[in-house]
Amino acid sequence: MLRTIKPKNARSKRALEARESKEVEDARTAVFVRGTHTGEVVNAAMKELMALKKPHAISFSKKNTIRPFEDAASLEFWAQKNDASMFLVGQSTKKRPNGLVIVRTFDSKVLDMCELGVDKFVSMSEFKTPKSTPGHKPMMHFASELFDVHPRYIQLKSLLMDFFNAEVVDSICLPGLDRVISVTVAPSSPQQAPPVALGGTQQEDPKNLPKVHLRTYTVKLVPSGTRVPRVELTEMGPFLDLSLRRCQDADPEMWKAAMKRPKLKKQDVEKGLGKRKKNMEVDEMGDLRGRVHIAKQDLGKLQTRKMKGLKARPEEEDGDTEDGASEEEDEEGEE
Repeated sequence: MLRTIKPKNARSKRALEARESKEVEDARTAVFVRGTHTGEVVNAAMKELMALKKPHAISFSKKNTIRPFEDAASLEFWAQKNDASMFLVGQSTKKRPNGLVIVRTFDSKVLDMCELGVDKFVSMSEFKTPKSTPGHKPMMHFASELFDVHPRYIQLKSLLMDFFNAEVVDSICLPGLDRVISVTVAPSSPQQAPPVALGGTQQEDPKNLPKVHLRTYTVKLVPSGTRVPRVELTEMGPFLDLSLRRCQDADPEMWKAAMKRPKLKKQDVEKGLGKRKKNMEVDEMGDLRGRVHIAKQDLGKLQTRKMKGLKARPEEEDGDTEDGASEEEDEEGEE
């Protein structure tokens, strides 16, 4: 492992500070690693997935003897050396042909990983359609309820979102949304075998899990005559049919540390990002609105704008007093 070196100058100090944890993370860098044996399908799939990930991608040209599920020391070394948090390891063996392993790290330590088998691959070159601009943030679409209820598919969804996700943006420009990555799950077979119970927990055989279909489309905004444009999707590629294989869940303590969030500042709490304050809310436009409760007001004593035309003349005031006194004398005489 790399040694922790104390910075000797300002340049090395800035480099170490850039690698420290941040409240808003930068775009995740992915390293593409080829194993000792890779076939034509794995090489082509890794090449085109790297094209979707650029410019936050690093490719190792040489083959490496690596077994992620057995020894992750090499991955942790590369993660610290290249300041990368995602890995895509491609390897093809007789037992597990055309395999891709997605690895996620936290603090230069392997957090979790998932192995996928490439059952079908269609390259970008087979689609004679316009391609998206490299470096733009893609839109992700997951079309299946299994991504919300099944633990294996929940993990895969989280890995894919972290893999393709770019930097955090405050605003969105519609022309920049030029591609969408759609991930769907094939319908399950009615003759699917029940899960196997091991150690009091139920583990499902990966062979019985439905396949995952990954599709990439370009987005074209067409005028519709209204303010909202009409959206058209065009096949861009690559298309992959993936099957779930081995997986490694995250350690509970490491997962808790990875999901820990810093305390919000006072300004963020007032903007509505923290706990909701009483009688304060943020509207749809992001403006902070508050409600103030005051005592009941007597509108008769309300001070208004003084105007000469509304002032009472002295003659009118004397007449009012005389009329009031005469009415009181008449009432006394009647009694």
